[in-house]
Amino acid sequence: MLVIGWQEHVDLPLLGLTNLKSKIDTGARTSALHASDIVEFDRDGVPWVRFHTRFDDDARDTDVECPIHTKRDIKNTSGIPETRIIIRTKFRISRRLWNIDLSLAERTEMKFRMIVGRTALRRHKIVVHPGKKDLLLKSKAISPLKGNL
Repeated sequence: MLVIGWQEHVDLPLLGLTNLKSKIDTGARTSALHASDIVEFDRDGVPWVRFHTRFDDDARDTDVECPIHTKRDIKNTSGIPETRIIIRTKFRISRRLWNIDLSLAERTEMKFRMIVGRTALRRHKIVVHPGKKDLLLKSKAISPLKGNL
């Protein structure tokens, strides 16, 4: 069982995004990624999306292109349904890697540019400690001693 905090750093390696400060939000069903300048287009008959993303904690600006998985109505933070583009990509937390669905949403005014919803964590033997944050960073800093003492 992997114990994580309510805030952790995660990677989206297929999108070229690493070490993203994210809120682990078990109250949210779907994970969301900050996206602006969203443009849909066709590539060889397949619907794709191009968007811009920025994270305040590392000031990286990144343009991303990827296939659209689907579109779905998702309730925003005010509880109002809005149709969002959903992409499917690889998600890494600690040393674990699997596919997740991410909705693209304008999150400029939000403290966290990415939230990890409960569906992304389901069936991966993860427990969220609501009183701790960055447990995975701390576990990297504390490594066992090697050699003889």
